[in-house]
Amino acid sequence: MGAFITSPFRFLPVSTLQQEIRRRRTFAIIAHPDAGKTTLTEKLLWFGGAIQMAGAVRARKANRHATSDWMEMEKQRGISVTSSVMQFPYRNEGGDYIVNLLDTPGHEDFSEDTYRTLTAVDSAVMVIDSVNGVEAQTIKLLNVCRLRSTPILTFINKLDREGRAPIELLDEIESVLQIQCAPMTWPIGMGKSFKGVYHLVNDTVQLFDPNADSEKGATAGLIQGLDNPELDRVLGSQAEELRIDIELVRGASHTFDKEAFLAGKQCPVYFGSAVNNFGVQSLLDALVDQSPEPLARPTETREVKPMEEKFTGFVFKIQANMDPKHRDRIAFVRVCSGRFERGMKLLQVSTGKTVAINNAITFMAQDRNTTEEAFAGDIIGVPNHGTIRLGDAFTEGETLKFTGIPSFAPEFFRRARLNNPLRLKQLQKGLQQLAEEGATQMFRPLASNDLVLGAVGILQFDVVAHRLEHEYGVDAIFEPHECSTARWLRGKQEDIDKLIDKAGHNVALDGAGDYVYLAPSQVNLRLTQERFPDIQFMETREIV
Repeated sequence: MGAFITSPFRFLPVSTLQQEIRRRRTFAIIAHPDAGKTTLTEKLLWFGGAIQMAGAVRARKANRHATSDWMEMEKQRGISVTSSVMQFPYRNEGGDYIVNLLDTPGHEDFSEDTYRTLTAVDSAVMVIDSVNGVEAQTIKLLNVCRLRSTPILTFINKLDREGRAPIELLDEIESVLQIQCAPMTWPIGMGKSFKGVYHLVNDTVQLFDPNADSEKGATAGLIQGLDNPELDRVLGSQAEELRIDIELVRGASHTFDKEAFLAGKQCPVYFGSAVNNFGVQSLLDALVDQSPEPLARPTETREVKPMEEKFTGFVFKIQANMDPKHRDRIAFVRVCSGRFERGMKLLQVSTGKTVAINNAITFMAQDRNTTEEAFAGDIIGVPNHGTIRLGDAFTEGETLKFTGIPSFAPEFFRRARLNNPLRLKQLQKGLQQLAEEGATQMFRPLASNDLVLGAVGILQFDVVAHRLEHEYGVDAIFEPHECSTARWLRGKQEDIDKLIDKAGHNVALDGAGDYVYLAPSQVNLRLTQERFPDIQFMETREIV
């Protein structure tokens, strides 16, 4: 336990603190590439009043870009390669909420950054393409959520296209992802015959009009009651088909069980068309009404509960150069307990130093505002001048280390080489910053002066090269490296020294100064493990 810092800030009344925390909802959107995740993000922001016009994705011909895709490379490629954070207020019949939306990378090469983002949320929306169903990245991301029992809501997208039968999609989700589905809405037709959705809970049909103003949700009206004659007049033969479908659905599907949902065992399912803004508000209402308020977070010594009066938070992401004009680095901090106030003096646990946080910010993609206060569940950005690392904890004095923020062993390796050797200092600085924010991993072999990069996907090297050129003025070439896989070394120093003595040409230091074995092949790794049984060769490293 550290010595608690005396703060000049007065605590809020407990009732006010609890009220503020309970209205927070913090979630991520996860999906396979091209499932419509970024479009859905834009429409959620529009409903929350955070942007004036939903449809920047749709209006690319006017040289607009999705609000959450702010990095230059993302704009060029149309993919999300960083995790954006966006906060907006939302009000419905259930109350007033503050929503923190984390838009995660959809490309398969960025699963590590996505995983770290998922450590900062309390629930997630899984977007499924109705045409393609469950895809590879969806499986990976759901498995990551399952490790933490994260509650999942599912949005089956693109009902305005000819896709697979809804019941087939639910069966696939249940069988492949091993999670119960509880349909909350049910589609009426699809593609050209898509007429809307039926809300199973409130017995209401929401009609779809592709010609309606999608800014208002492309809704042509509501019809109350499945047996309402108006339904037959509007839908014709599709009305009777809907009644048969709903009878089958009610008999064969799971009914919504909030306890199972909060335990990560069941996902409520909503159908819609994000590009037409249809079904999105129902999803947002479900998010704020059903998803959990801020949850407790584990540390090495105890569980931190959100309603505790004293502030705690941890760094789950570091982003360099959010604004290229300022060459800045921002540490993304998940507030885990209590209240943050501008000017607070906090203990940075990793350094043991007390720092005054005067310029914390909240985000709307690249737009930022200085924040006066924040509560458990919120995400704040803290300017970082190179002293803040992934996994760092900030507290009002208590020495805590939050757990569950891993770094994965990379699967691909490259050696960095310069076209202009005089830019070596800039290369080292750029790679160090990119490694600190988790965009890549950097290794320094003990036996050479090489700079070896590791990544979980090939595209990460393209991103690093692009950012080195445009943000640091470095023209670097990444050459193949003979390394096949990497393992962090855990054991007594004397045992590690023996390994270095025998195979030091394969040992490196990572960015945190930990020993790593860079194996040229799986066979070499297995033989080395057999020769040094007292050393653990770890596939993941806990970031603390």
